Amino acid sequence: MADRPRIAVVSPFLDKRHGTERCVAEQVERLAYNYGYEMHIYSQRVEDIEGLCDVKSGLQSEEAEPCKQGDEMTIGNGGGLRVPVPGRIVWHRVPDIPGPYLVRYIWWFISNHLRRWWDTRIRGLCYDLIYSPGINCLDADVIVVYHVFSEFYNRIKEGLRLRRKPVTSWPWLIHRYLYYRLIIALERRIYHNPRLTLGSLSSMVSSLVYLHFKKTSCVIYPGVDSAVFNPEARYSRRAEARARFGISNNQFVLLIIGNDWHEKGLYYLLQTMGLLKDLSLLLLVRGRDERAPYEKEIRRLGLAGMVRFLDHLPDVVQFYAAADLYVGPSLYDSFAIPVAEAMACGLPVIASIQAGVSEIVTDGENGFILRDPKDVEGLAEKIRLLYEDTDMCSRLGQKAAQTISQFTWERNALQIQTLLGKALSQKRRRCGWLKERMG
Repeated sequence: MADRPRIAVVSPFLDKRHGTERCVAEQVERLAYNYGYEMHIYSQRVEDIEGLCDVKSGLQSEEAEPCKQGDEMTIGNGGGLRVPVPGRIVWHRVPDIPGPYLVRYIWWFISNHLRRWWDTRIRGLCYDLIYSPGINCLDADVIVVYHVFSEFYNRIKEGLRLRRKPVTSWPWLIHRYLYYRLIIALERRIYHNPRLTLGSLSSMVSSLVYLHFKKTSCVIYPGVDSAVFNPEARYSRRAEARARFGISNNQFVLLIIGNDWHEKGLYYLLQTMGLLKDLSLLLLVRGRDERAPYEKEIRRLGLAGMVRFLDHLPDVVQFYAAADLYVGPSLYDSFAIPVAEAMACGLPVIASIQAGVSEIVTDGENGFILRDPKDVEGLAEKIRLLYEDTDMCSRLGQKAAQTISQFTWERNALQIQTLLGKALSQKRRRCGWLKERMG
């Protein structure tokens, strides 16, 4: 084994604009540049990672020479600071194909294995550990669980039945059903591996892992970048952001961020808005999903002018700056990073107990916890209370920022480094035992 661990990271894509992918991207940077690891990323797309060395894909030997330990890299946003590179990050491109998501996932699962096989058997590039966020390969040594699909499927399977559904929706429903059944089969195959070391994004996910697979996993909460998300940034940009979105001074702005609006609880949030039409409220919805069903519900509830869908812009701080309250009535969310980012910005939050982030919210002290995300009357009561009590909003926001300040990416990287170290020690002991048996 190398003195500096060489880790293969297997993930379809990495960037800092999506929850799971951002966690892994932040970890990869810190494992390389803080702990000196040699990180090799097997992905179809990689963005936003400092000092990335791109090795061109292909079955021929790579021509590109990756950066080496001891080289220098430029860090900072335009600062031009040159620092030694204690570790390195190398991207091994895995090809993608067009087509339905199920087909692309199967292709990804097979192609990343073949690419790593080629690098190991032909190029002699061996790894101390293989690390995967979720189900991406059969041979992972370490997996951090972000979603338990066996549980998720149990919650939504009624909605996938063809009976009483328009025939036009059948291809989509069948596609989703087949995808979930495949993932569930892979979960059962992979998570029962006794040599696998597991982490989980929250205590809720850890409990589900044990419930479905009888496996223990340590909890590794995501971090928040306090240099980007902080009360000062929110307050300094508030007037500008509200002017950009055309928000009047008397409007109390609710915010929800996420792409799967059904699971984020948007339907029940709209129902809640229907109970609060006597208040000067505006709901901002930032993310991507099919708008038509929700626009129909908005018309039915008479909420025209009270709900606004926003483009998926990369500058997310402007949305927190424009808002007065973050509302997250998730039906199921392994963590919910936007809630944590809102807390870091000093924004009061209402978090669903079905979201992992609720584990760091103390009800009535640094936010409110919604015990039942479908309880529209209870949610309406909490929103009305905060609408009428600006002092409470300020107090909850201050406490929220203080709470979230301890959840840094440095802490997250230290915890994943500890998990990898545990797995590496176990693997070395197994290797030593095998050598003794064979020797």
